[in-house]
Amino acid sequence: MTLMDLRLFSGGAAHGLVDHVQARFEQEYGCRLLGEFGAVGLMKQRVLAGEPCDALILSRVLMDGLDSEGSLVEGSLRDVGVVSTGLAVLDGAQPPDIAQAEGLAATLRQASGIYVPDMTQSTAGGHMKRVFERLGILEAIRGKIHEFPNGATAMRTMAEQGLRGSVGCTQVTEILYTPGVTLVARLPQACALDTIYTYGIPVGCRLPDLARALADALCDPRLDEFKRRNGLAS
Repeated sequence: MTLMDLRLFSGGAAHGLVDHVQARFEQEYGCRLLGEFGAVGLMKQRVLAGEPCDALILSRVLMDGLDSEGSLVEGSLRDVGVVSTGLAVLDGAQPPDIAQAEGLAATLRQASGIYVPDMTQSTAGGHMKRVFERLGILEAIRGKIHEFPNGATAMRTMAEQGLRGSVGCTQVTEILYTPGVTLVARLPQACALDTIYTYGIPVGCRLPDLARALADALCDPRLDEFKRRNGLAS
């Protein structure tokens, strides 16, 4: 029997949630869920370029734009959860005090390396660049900023390289999902970003019934506790 392939493009913030439901969903519906995770701006570009895609999870802002342009099936938008941006250190490292913006600025100045997702295409990366500028430290720290295509890759590389004194800045879901790094805290209020991630079905979807079933699986209220523990507020 040939399995149906449901192709999902998603921001990295939802990777852990998709992984959590994938095996059960595939077994129940006799399909394969092919998820690709990366910077939301890049995922949007790929959909608009006509790449085959049956389901999307991007920031609400981008999804609203796609919806208003007629790129999504009418009525298919479903909010998956809210994700904050946070700071990570290597496992076992002393967590810095970032309760206030001044503490965050000092931590970034003192860091040996700063691991972030793409500061042009990703939600968290673009936000962190604005934070660096707002704190007046971008030029001072530019030489130790390490950018990656997405937050998951940034955190994984940070863990693998193990550079003592390094920190990471990305969505808390990607920090909590990555072995070897520890979430210190969400960014202080003056620098905070809470992003709504939203599910939608592109107009070119080949399996609309299956795509709607995936929306139900990801938005099931029984997942609220899992989401909360893994950085996705309901």
